[in-house]
Amino acid sequence: MPNAVNFLVKNKSTILYGVFLAALLFLLKWLELRFIIINHAFEIYVGAIAVLFTALGIWLALKLSKPKTILIEKEIFTEKPSTFVLNEKELNNLNISKRELEVLQLMSEGLSNQEIATKLFVSLNTIKTHNARLFEKLEVKRRTQAIETAKRLSLIP
Repeated sequence: MPNAVNFLVKNKSTILYGVFLAALLFLLKWLELRFIIINHAFEIYVGAIAVLFTALGIWLALKLSKPKTILIEKEIFTEKPSTFVLNEKELNNLNISKRELEVLQLMSEGLSNQEIATKLFVSLNTIKTHNARLFEKLEVKRRTQAIETAKRLSLIP
């Protein structure tokens, strides 16, 4: 019984769509029989189909254009530590250079790679290399993960 309920819940839109189409087919057949004697049966039939497909197109467009919502969890910190103490042991353990630490700090301030390169007077490729090495050392794949991990390890404030 739970499988049937799950099936109905998962396929509710498809089932409703099928019932709707069956009702419309019944309506169209009824219209065909009702107006077969009248000379303008073809025009009414075509008009009904046009209205049907217009309504179906509007419904489908509204269904497909709904923005997808993504839930992002945020951590709320009530107290910020007054002084930051760099975790030298972890810094040496991960073998992060001073320049890589600088790049990580600037990255945490929200600067782009180009802005970091300009601020440190190095090329963009150098910053990309530092980023790649940082990601490898911190075992992450994205900037946000690198910043989060570095903060957790007390490498940056």
